[in-house]
This record gives sequence, structure tokens and C-alpha cells, in this order.
Amino acid sequence: MPSFHVAVADSVFPDLDPARAVLRGIDATLALAPEPTPEAIVRVAADADALLVTYARITSDMIARMTRCRIISRFGIGVDNVDIPAATRAGIVVTKVPDYCMDEVSDHAMALLLGLARKIALANAQVHAGRWEMPAVVPIHRLRGSVLGLAGFGRIPQLVAPKAKAFGMRVVAFDPYVSADVFARAGVERVDFADLLSVSDYISIHTPLVRETHGLFDAEAFRRMKPTAYIINTARGAIVDERALAEALDAGRLAGAALDVMPKEPPVSSPLFGRANVIITPHTSFYSEESLVELQTKAAQEVVAVLTGQPPRNPVNPDVLRTV
Repeated sequence: MPSFHVAVADSVFPDLDPARAVLRGIDATLALAPEPTPEAIVRVAADADALLVTYARITSDMIARMTRCRIISRFGIGVDNVDIPAATRAGIVVTKVPDYCMDEVSDHAMALLLGLARKIALANAQVHAGRWEMPAVVPIHRLRGSVLGLAGFGRIPQLVAPKAKAFGMRVVAFDPYVSADVFARAGVERVDFADLLSVSDYISIHTPLVRETHGLFDAEAFRRMKPTAYIINTARGAIVDERALAEALDAGRLAGAALDVMPKEPPVSSPLFGRANVIITPHTSFYSEESLVELQTKAAQEVVAVLTGQPPRNPVNPDVLRTV
């Protein structure tokens, strides 16, 4: 008989072979919910020792019905789709994988920045429409000497900074939770949020989605930015007030935006659709073939650690470990 049963709430992967390879070491079975609905997830997770989850919402009601679960391991960096207090009350440790896809997301943020700066998407669309002419994309300004502001200065923006510097940009960052030593080692100027808004020509968002950052970039924030500035978001969609951004663009208070994340995904409609100065990619910044293998492997390794009595690498609610 298998030693452990591991449920998978939902998956965006072509297969779960990397996770299976890790779990094979503890003779665990793996069962994927046939659809990412609460009922289907609970059916496979009710008697599971662990739950792996990507985007499905794991609510307190679902957690209450997962009577054997010892760990909820997220295939991803954020855990805003899991009810952490409910998991903590149930004695379930929640883990994440904060150290995967760092190259991919930092590269994607820079690609979006360069696309905005050089108006690549607009120029491409114009040429395909039969317009081979420079006036269609003017003005374009030199990147060297411009200021990139990083909202958040964790692992990923710390990789964005040297990439931006290679293009001759000055880099500043706002993050009240990162020490001055980290800023100094990176050669990045630490600023408060007000200064980030006022001095930046480009702002790239890299904060987690928590109560303090929900709607952080709202109408007031856009009013304090340069009218020639651009905003880039590869973090979480709800950090940006979508309607306020559209209104700022309509009023000419902002030059453009590039978004890999939206408040609702997939978006049914958005006031940002159809704009020549807005680039939207479908939440692909995390993706490479290599990052998917890394993600599955590291998330499954957390399951193995907890089920074999070892501490996980990245617990979100570490106090639970005293009772696991």
C-alpha cells in the first residue's frame, strides 16, 4: 500500500511528472482533481495527507473537510488563494516557492519596459497594418539616464536592477521591509513611496498582494507620477486599480502601461483593452520550460519534507510546525 496520498487541486502544467518523481521517493500517490471546483477538489483531498495547489482558491470550508492534510504546498510564489488563518487553525502548514522563475520574471519585466520605451508592440501593429512610417510611433526617448523605480525589492527586483543598469538606467526602489545593507550591496537608492512616484520614468511592481498593497497604485498614485511615466506590473493584478489606470491614461496623466497580470484572470473585459499605449501579456512572466520543472520539483520537495518529519524550506505559517 502507498505510504501517503497527495491531492492536486489544479494544474497548468503539461504533466505532473516532475512532482511524481519527487513523491515517488516516499511511495506517495498523486491524484489531480478533475476540475478546479471546491467540490471536485475536496473529493480528492478529503483523505489526502497533502495538497498541491496552483490557482484554485482553498477556502476555510474546504480546509475543514480535509481531515488528514498536513501541508498545503503552492505551485507558486504568492499564497493569496489559500486561507492561511484557516489552515493555521487546522494545524496545516502552508508553503510556497519564492525562489523559482526569478530569471524569467525579471527578464519579462525588462522586456515589457523595453517594449514600452521603444514602442515595439505599436510599431509592429502599424507595420502589419501597412504603415511603414516613423511618425506613427513618435516620440521615443532615450533609455539611458532615465529612472526605473522598483516597487518592492525582493529577489526578483534585485535581479531587475542590474539588467536595467546595463541599459544605463538609474535605479531606485521602495521597500520598507528590506534592510539598508541590501540596497547598498545592490547599488540601488532607497526611496519612500512618494519619491518613487515622483522621480521614476518607469515603475515596475514587485510587491506581494497583501492588505497594504491592494490598490496601492490608485488614482492618487497616478496623479503623483510624471505624465511621461510608464507602469509595469508582473506581480499581482489587484495591486493596480484598473479603472484608475484607464482614467489616468485617458487624461494624459500617464504615458502607458505594460501588464502581465490583471485583477481578474482571464479578464472578460477591461477598460485597458484596445489601447496603443498598453501592452498586456497573459500572466506568462513566470514561464519557461525550465521554470515549470523547477516549480513542481520544489513544491513537491516541501510535501516530502513535512510528511517525513522534516522542516520545509518556505513555510508561510511556521508556528504550525510545532504541532505538525
